[in-house]
Amino acid sequence: MLKRRIGGNSAVFYVSPALEGVGVPHAFSTRLGGVSPAPFDSLNLGNPSGSDIQDEQGRIEANYLRLIADARCPDAELLRVHQIHGNRVAAVEAGKVFDRSQQADALVSDDPERTISVRVADCVPILIASGDGKMVAAVHAGWRGIVGGVIPATLARMTGGGKMAGEFVAAIGPCIGEEAFEVGGEVLAEFEKVFGRAAPVRRMADGKGRVDLRAAARMQLLAGGLREGRIDSTDRCTFEHRNEFFSHRRDRGVTGRMAALIAPAA
Repeated sequence: MLKRRIGGNSAVFYVSPALEGVGVPHAFSTRLGGVSPAPFDSLNLGNPSGSDIQDEQGRIEANYLRLIADARCPDAELLRVHQIHGNRVAAVEAGKVFDRSQQADALVSDDPERTISVRVADCVPILIASGDGKMVAAVHAGWRGIVGGVIPATLARMTGGGKMAGEFVAAIGPCIGEEAFEVGGEVLAEFEKVFGRAAPVRRMADGKGRVDLRAAARMQLLAGGLREGRIDSTDRCTFEHRNEFFSHRRDRGVTGRMAALIAPAA
């Protein structure tokens, strides 16, 4: 289970004992401990798309600096991508320039001097590390990303260099819970197509249903070779726990963003 922390700069975040065990600095942020005003109060790490209501970029960057410092991640360079709810994986290589404008929903890195990050506001943030901590990944997995295979694609990229998935550790961060994630029949069908009878869905009489995104992510990590005891998770729901998290669905799009940060072990 993830552990809640409050840093010296007031940032409130969650950490994974499994990831700590392999020496990788990391954090799953909350909305607490930053400088942004309502409706982005207060540790906002990104602006909503398609909304006229926006937070100031300077506040967002100040919030990132607080979180990075409290998580003890390297502050030389923070790397992000343009997330598109797909399955593309961006590679970060030590000593090479990284294109921040590229479209992707996961980053894999072997550079201990740089921090990688994905942003969420209901989707599932996943952090993964090799057994020696020298390679890490940050994954943004909404329902489209999960059925599209962003988690298997990330594991394939990480194991391409000869590392064994059975030695990996992973953490699934706070996301929207099953009870809050009601979807239409077409979304249920997509999950049933990918997961078969084991699909983590619950159909209702009206044709709609609910999906357990956290369970789906865990199933894909296990199918990719990770071992049961090496995956941390949490029961925190971004929709339900209003005082702790932003939620795109709950707040109808006008809300901030949390982030998941990680860097390889030095």
